[in-house]
Amino acid sequence: MTTVKELDALDRAGLATLWAELLGGSVPPGMSQLMQRRYLAFALQARKGGDLAPALAARLDRLAAGEVQKAALSLKPGARLLRAWNGTTHVVDVVADGFLWNGTCHRSLSAIARAITGARWSGPRFFGLIDAAEATTKAGQVVVPRRKAGSK
Repeated sequence: MTTVKELDALDRAGLATLWAELLGGSVPPGMSQLMQRRYLAFALQARKGGDLAPALAARLDRLAAGEVQKAALSLKPGARLLRAWNGTTHVVDVVADGFLWNGTCHRSLSAIARAITGARWSGPRFFGLIDAAEATTKAGQVVVPRRKAGSK
């Protein structure tokens, strides 16, 4: 059996033969030898150490089908949100049972955004936790993705 180290020594014909053995079928047209080696290295490692975990395989299948829901917003108690609105900086602290703003505990950021602006806002969007383009609706529910550290 071929090892990952031996892949570098294979020419295009050797890679195609190994592809047919491990993955079945022929190499996709236009695929570079570098990409062939990467796919084959994964296939060899999966065969030796076991394939993907069932949960990961299922998630990848959902991703491929376009059915994956973005991760929900997760704020831990102790986090602090700041938002300037009409010249006033509003400070919201995340607490165990909700959000603390102006000495009052609220169950949602949207309630606070509504109190600040007088209009119906998505709280996570108002506080800059998501961009408008990122807010998607699935089954009638707004899904809020996590923000990457350092992004605006």
